[in-house]
Amino acid sequence: MNTMTPYERAIGALQGDKVDELPGYPLACAIGRRLLPKKTTLREISTNAKACADSYIMTAEKYKLPYTVSLIDLAIQAADYGAHVRMDEENTAFVDGHLIHSPEDYEKFQPLDPHEGRLGYLIDTNRMIADALYKKSYLAVHIEGPLLALSQSAGAERLFMDMFSDPEPVHKALVNTTETCSRALKAISETKTPGICWNFLWGNYAVLGDAEYKEFEGNDKYAKRLIKETRDLGLGFAIHNCADMPHLDTQIKDFKPDMYSMAYYPLNSSSPSATKVLEGGYADNCVIAGQIDPQLFVRGTPEKMDAAVKDLCQEVKTGLCKRDLDSKWCIASGCEVPPELSTPLESIETFMNAVHKYGKMA
Repeated sequence: MNTMTPYERAIGALQGDKVDELPGYPLACAIGRRLLPKKTTLREISTNAKACADSYIMTAEKYKLPYTVSLIDLAIQAADYGAHVRMDEENTAFVDGHLIHSPEDYEKFQPLDPHEGRLGYLIDTNRMIADALYKKSYLAVHIEGPLLALSQSAGAERLFMDMFSDPEPVHKALVNTTETCSRALKAISETKTPGICWNFLWGNYAVLGDAEYKEFEGNDKYAKRLIKETRDLGLGFAIHNCADMPHLDTQIKDFKPDMYSMAYYPLNSSSPSATKVLEGGYADNCVIAGQIDPQLFVRGTPEKMDAAVKDLCQEVKTGLCKRDLDSKWCIASGCEVPPELSTPLESIETFMNAVHKYGKMA
């Protein structure tokens, strides 16, 4: 088979076509700032749209990445709702001042203008990325889902208690965080972005059961509304969920994404391995992206990375063959490559070289 371009490989996998090799994508996000000619801190990546966009563009071009997911941090919407977001020089932005201290505080969550604040920064960043990577690397813009955005702003511990003790104010807030997500989605659709990556993080059994998740996100008012709008706008639809026990039946078989980014926690017997995912039919109509341990990029040796990618490629190709699938898997890290300065950039190249070596689809 002729060698495909990274973008052709990405599209081929999404369509279930034969590919020359499995696409490989380390979620190399903020670490890409280290490729910029000028020293750029994590704080700048969280505030400077041009620097952030350039880091993603350079990363995709240097490593010839078939996919790009613009996962910046999980406090984009929280800052705009009024939560205090801490931005250290070299630490991913995070909320350190939550908004909810009483049921009345849920009234603070009103729909936001996506062209203002950090949402505006997110849209500006992705407009530049989309322009530069058009038909070179398939871009999926990362957006926090309505429940994740609310939990980041309100404080997860308080929110989950209120969901059971006094759910009505929570639902009122979710209506408005969903509307904010909808507005952001429409603004992003006006760029050259081909896809959206929704982060429905709390769809996992370590936090919520099926009934609770359906009530507070996985229904027609919240997640399914946004999924329908994503489809109606003609955008590709991905989900990122790095939880240890994800709701695969809900988030893959019911939500029907084009791609599902997931992790694997081998010490947890309930965490689904590649074999379990494939045998369960979850990759039949959805590209699965996973499941290399992100810590290997920091603490692993080149030999360990090579071996891990080799083992996963062999496991995936065996499982694909059993399901009579030609592609439908992307060898990826289970979550973001740790962006700290101690992560060797060489580990990304080692990862990609191993995918090229062991991911051949003869």
